[in-house]
Amino acid sequence: MNFALILFLLVMATGVLWAIDYFWARKKRAVDAKDPWWVEYGGSFFPVILGVFLLRSFLVEPFKIPSGSMIPTLLVGDFILVNKFTYGIRVPVINKKIVELNSPQRGDVVVFRYPPDPTLDYIKRVVGVPGDKIVYRNKKLTINGQEVPQTKTEDYLDKERLFYTPRFVEKLGAVEHNILIDAEAPSYVRTLARYPYSEKCHYNSDGISCEVPLGHYFMMGDNRDNSQDSRFWGFVPDENLVGKAFFVWFNFSDLNRIGSFR
Repeated sequence: MNFALILFLLVMATGVLWAIDYFWARKKRAVDAKDPWWVEYGGSFFPVILGVFLLRSFLVEPFKIPSGSMIPTLLVGDFILVNKFTYGIRVPVINKKIVELNSPQRGDVVVFRYPPDPTLDYIKRVVGVPGDKIVYRNKKLTINGQEVPQTKTEDYLDKERLFYTPRFVEKLGAVEHNILIDAEAPSYVRTLARYPYSEKCHYNSDGISCEVPLGHYFMMGDNRDNSQDSRFWGFVPDENLVGKAFFVWFNFSDLNRIGSFR
């Protein structure tokens, strides 16, 4: 469902009703006449819907985390806020960038439209930026020939399954974050698909190496062995970016998650 398009159509519909009444219809009514139903609904809802549309399109947008691919940073059921203007100002609905601002940096947690199906929103961490040489072999990440530091910390407990997974602190650029690595999971990618610029990636039994093309990003989930990400379906083009996630504002199952993002 294209919620942005629905909001836009509602803004247009209620805005037309408001404009007709403000500039024409109200001048024809008697001073003590009751407003017709279409004025009550159009005039009342227009500023509210317009405000929501502008807020959601240019400032922040809420999302709900549907899967465990970003555990332990983000949990299933987390409601997060996404900064919509960090990576530039875009025209709503068509997502055309009109003002260049910042570019995604390694370590950013980003919401984007899933390249194989842009109607879906995904969230992952930026691992590679344009021009980077990414190697992920035997559960070790290397960027441009430099191995990314990983420090073992306390194991992560899945409270639902009562299952422990090795947890590490990884540093991408200036960002330190936790990742999970399942030592028993294979290093190789089980299924491969042809995707744009797939010739820039090479697979073997140890993992994958890729050169990130210009205008694209390489994304990975923090739950490294339980994430369908760029290793499987390829690079994320700049035009698919939605915004940078920065805040957990609610979780029905765990109120302690409010305000957390680490």
